[in-house]
Amino acid sequence: MNEYSFIYLKTLMDSQETKDRNSKYHRILEAAVKIFARQGFRQSTVSQIAKEAGVADGTIYLYFKNKDDILVHFFGFKAKQVFDCFHEEVGRGADSLDKLRNLVRVHLGEFQRDPDMAIVYHVETHQISRLAEEQIREMGKMYHDIISDIVEEGQQAGLIRRDIYLSLVKRLILGAVGETIGAWLHAGRSYDLTSMADPLVDLFIKGIGVPERLSEKI
Repeated sequence: MNEYSFIYLKTLMDSQETKDRNSKYHRILEAAVKIFARQGFRQSTVSQIAKEAGVADGTIYLYFKNKDDILVHFFGFKAKQVFDCFHEEVGRGADSLDKLRNLVRVHLGEFQRDPDMAIVYHVETHQISRLAEEQIREMGKMYHDIISDIVEEGQQAGLIRRDIYLSLVKRLILGAVGETIGAWLHAGRSYDLTSMADPLVDLFIKGIGVPERLSEKI
C-alpha cells in the first residue's frame, strides 16, 4: 500500500468513525426524549435511556456527563433543527403577514410532528428550576428576534401598526403559541394542531374588537 492509498483509507475510516459517533449521539438524544416524555425527566434513568437507544449504559457516558447533560444537549440540538426550519419557512413569506403566518404554522407543525419534544419542552419550560435554563433562554431570544424582524418589516411596509410595544408583541405571540401547544397536549393531541395557526395569526393581526363598533367608541 503506497502513502496515498494509506491516507485515503485512513480518511475513510475516520469518516466512518465520525458517522458512527454522530449516529449514537443522536440515537441517545432521541431515546432520551422518548423516555423523558413518557416518564418525566426526574423519574427517568440512564439505564432506561440506554435500553431505548440500544446501547450499553457505559456508552452514554462517552457522550454525556449524566442525565442532566443529556437534557441540556437535547435542547441545544433541537434548537438548531427547529430554528433552521423556522428561518426557512419565514423566508418564503411574500410580506410580513405571510412570514408571521408561516412562523406560527411551522412552529405548531414541528411540535405536532415530534410530540415527545413538545411534551419535554412544555414541561421543562414551566419548571421553577430549569436545568436547561441557558438553552431555553437562548431559544426564547432567537424566537423574539424572528418576531422583531417580521414586525419591523411590517411597520416599514405599512402592514403593522407603529404605535405598539414590540416587547409586548413578542411575549404575546410566543406565549399564545406556547399555550396553544400546551392545550393540545392536555387534550391528548386529539386534533390537528396546525389548524390553529390561521386563527391565531388572525387574532394577532385583527385583535378581538369589532372595528366598526370600536370606531364608535373613539
